[in-house]
Amino acid sequence: MAHTQATTRILGSGFYVPPKVVTNDDLANDYGMDTTHEWIVQRTGIEERRFAGHGVGTADLGTKAAEMAIESAGIDKREIDMILFATLSPEHLFPGSGVYLQEQLGLCEGDTATFVPAMDIRNQCSGFLYGLATASSMIKSGGVKTVLLVGAETHSHGIDISTRGRAVGSLFGDGAGAVIVKATDEDRGVRGWYLGADGRYADKLCMKVWDIRAEPFIPLNDEGVGQVVPEMMYPFMQGRLVFKNAVERMSGALMQAFSDQNLTIDDVDLFFFHQANLRINQYLADMAGIPADKVINNIQRYGNTTAATIPILLAEAERSGKLKPGMKIALVAFGSGFTWGSAIIDW
Repeated sequence: MAHTQATTRILGSGFYVPPKVVTNDDLANDYGMDTTHEWIVQRTGIEERRFAGHGVGTADLGTKAAEMAIESAGIDKREIDMILFATLSPEHLFPGSGVYLQEQLGLCEGDTATFVPAMDIRNQCSGFLYGLATASSMIKSGGVKTVLLVGAETHSHGIDISTRGRAVGSLFGDGAGAVIVKATDEDRGVRGWYLGADGRYADKLCMKVWDIRAEPFIPLNDEGVGQVVPEMMYPFMQGRLVFKNAVERMSGALMQAFSDQNLTIDDVDLFFFHQANLRINQYLADMAGIPADKVINNIQRYGNTTAATIPILLAEAERSGKLKPGMKIALVAFGSGFTWGSAIIDW
């Protein structure tokens, strides 16, 4: 599915990561994981990640990123017409994180409370791109003018950080990124978005902590207390299959975007790949002939923050001066579902 009319632009960006740094050596020494720094770096490129503290949730991280994005955009928070919140790690099964962020931003307070709609997006690593497509479409419809799009995750509270879970537990970190998407009359902005999904592989990358098809949805012991076996409680990933499909689907999404926009690699100034595995991104760049200096990566410092990876990349690149107004950029992601997407933006 694709949409190509440029009627929206990203007006401001922001990000936040928790202060606690957890290195690969920390996983081994402090968490008892049978692993080494070299083993993790060789397979993933990850050197460290951030973990949120006890009592800190996904909306907390997202609110800080959102406040930075609002300031960056130079708007009043009450100009926001809609909140889109992409995450796979909400505070609770329901409601979603978007309403918690809305309340934390103060949009429910006082005589000027706006009570803007808040929608949660459950497309995992592709969540930000699905959100960008939704924001652009909502703005194009004329229903809204300004959208706050947030991608945030608190993975560390829900993964198995032990030797048993190391194949997945060493990959993920906590963080949030946010952008303000706004209608524009300028000849810039979102030139096109391209999304896809393949539900045949839904169970190959999943977290089945509860099964609503079962009765009860969590097995109970004799005292009526729920008991969840590890293989249901923690994320599962069929790594090689995910790697193969990630490369195929991300390259396909880029090719679709380039064909639709009549672009070549030389036309794009910077590429923002979802930060799941540095080896995937390097393989994809090599296969497509993308020069290394055009590819932005930060997985070395943050690990995989799922829906937050691309907005964190954008915010960091903008603040470092690497991402400049007038640049043409390509975004691409792949994740659980399987789902994927790409976008072309004139910044």
